[in-house]
Amino acid sequence: MFYRVEDLFKEHGESLGLEIIAGKKGVKRRIAVPEAHRPGLSLSGFLKGHVSKRILIFGQAEIEYLRDLEPEVRVERLQNLLSPSSPTPAVMVARRFRPPKELVNLCEKNDIPLFRAKLKTMTLLNKLTHLLTDEFAPSINCHGTLVEVYGVGVLIQGDSSVGKSEAALGLIERGHRLITDDIVKVKKREGGYLEGSGAALTRHHMEIRGIGIINVAHLYGAVCVRNYKSIDIVVKLEVWDDHHFYDRIGMDEKFCDILGIKLPFHILPVKPGRDVVLLLETVALNHRLKGMGYNSAKEFNHKLLEMIAAKQKQRQRTSEINS
Repeated sequence: MFYRVEDLFKEHGESLGLEIIAGKKGVKRRIAVPEAHRPGLSLSGFLKGHVSKRILIFGQAEIEYLRDLEPEVRVERLQNLLSPSSPTPAVMVARRFRPPKELVNLCEKNDIPLFRAKLKTMTLLNKLTHLLTDEFAPSINCHGTLVEVYGVGVLIQGDSSVGKSEAALGLIERGHRLITDDIVKVKKREGGYLEGSGAALTRHHMEIRGIGIINVAHLYGAVCVRNYKSIDIVVKLEVWDDHHFYDRIGMDEKFCDILGIKLPFHILPVKPGRDVVLLLETVALNHRLKGMGYNSAKEFNHKLLEMIAAKQKQRQRTSEINS
């Protein structure tokens, strides 16, 4: 599915203060790359290195430079940038500057959307780049419930009716936060981490079997919800199987791959009598300790090996004395 100029205008036009003044027929143009730039040297006729697939932003310097040119030269320079075959998605003029009539006529003629924005040039450039980077970030929808436990983003997964929402509700009651329930939209961010969020329609809502849809923000307060959170660990809930071997020490760390990023992965067997909420809190706290360089399982294993080595030395000495 392509991301088009009209999508940008509908979703972010208000925050950018955009007003379309020409080229309305070209709003279906595809935005191929998540980049925007100022034409700069391209207006002087130096087109080497110019990438026509990016959104063009005209600031005060560009507008004043165009006004100082002779009309014929001005038209020639603009035509070099905005030819009928140009894939330029759109042109934006910052700070509500009045664009030259040649720019308006050219955009109207070639069906290239021309906008005026209320933001300053660099503010517009930075914000637009951030928005486009966000829209173009690799993403995937996962089934599960995302909660924040002691500052750790925990993605709870498992088969239907295993108790994911009930476990999340128990965490919320203890003061932790809900990000989203049922469907988690995961995006890969710059810096190599994953961020989870929910759809606007289902945000702050949970489905509890036997009760129905509840609004967590209304029941427990706004402090118990947030719109997005980095995903730090994945916990899978599954029904207890007496024939399955479950790790009891934790030496073998497991990982799962989401969008090319490996996340710590834990399996929690569920059965009557097990406090799943307490176990999830413990998983989150243990993850924080590992991040601080403390691994309980490895420390226990190290102490165990030292004890075994000490006993072996003691036996060897006793054997030598007896002999």
